[in-house]
Amino acid sequence: MLSRYLPIFVILAILSEILGTVGGFGSSVYFVPITNFFLDFQSVLGITALFHLSSNTTKIVFFRKGLDKKIVLALGIPAIIFVSVGAYFSKYINPEILTYILGFFLIGLSLLFLIFKQFKVKSNTKSAIIGGSLSGLSAGLLGTGGAIRGITMSAFKMNKDKFIATSAVIDLGVDFSRTVVYYFNGYIHQHDMYLVPILIVVSITGTWIGKKILNKISQEQFRKFVLFLILGIGTISVISNL
Repeated sequence: MLSRYLPIFVILAILSEILGTVGGFGSSVYFVPITNFFLDFQSVLGITALFHLSSNTTKIVFFRKGLDKKIVLALGIPAIIFVSVGAYFSKYINPEILTYILGFFLIGLSLLFLIFKQFKVKSNTKSAIIGGSLSGLSAGLLGTGGAIRGITMSAFKMNKDKFIATSAVIDLGVDFSRTVVYYFNGYIHQHDMYLVPILIVVSITGTWIGKKILNKISQEQFRKFVLFLILGIGTISVISNL
C-alpha cells in the first residue's frame, strides 16, 4: 500500500520533520500517526526508530553549539534505560489504551503550563530523571516520547538551540536502544528498507527548513509553540482512538 502513495508519504514526513524541529522534541509524534495509515503498528515502530536515528543525527549537526551535557546525562540515561523496557513490553500491551493515557496526560500538562504561566516544574535532577524515564517508556511502547521530554525540558527554560541539540542527543541514544530491541522483536523488516535512504533525505530537508523558521521566531514564541503543539498532539491522540 505504501508504495502506491509514496509521494504523499514523503511530503507528510517532511512536514513532520519540520514541525518536530520547530517544536524541538522530534518528528516521531507526527511521523508515527502518519505512518500508521500505511503500515502495521509494529512496522511503524521499526521504521520510526530507523528514521529517528538519521533525524537526530541531522539535528545534532545543525544545532551542535547548544548542547547541555548535564541535562543530557540526567534526562538521557533514564530515558535510554526505560525505552528498552518499553520496547520489550510493546508486544504485550494494547497500544490503544496507552495512547489514551498519553493523550490525556499531554493535554493536561500543556493546558497547565499555558493557563498558569507562572507554574513551574522544578528544574532539578529529580525532575529530569522522572521526565526522562516517562519519555523513554513512552518512546518504547508507542514509538514517541518527545512530547513528554519537551514538557520536562521546558521547565529548564533553555534557549532554542540548546533545547533542540540537547533533545536530539538524548533522542539519539533512545533510538539506538529501541532499534536494537525492535530488531529482536521482529519489527524491522527487509521489505521496508527501501524507505531508509528516502527518510535520510527527508530528515536533512525538514531539519534545514525547520532551522530557517526557528531563526525568525522569538524565545517566548518558541515556548508557546512547543506547548500548543503538545496540546494538539494530545488531542489528536485521544480523538484518533474514538
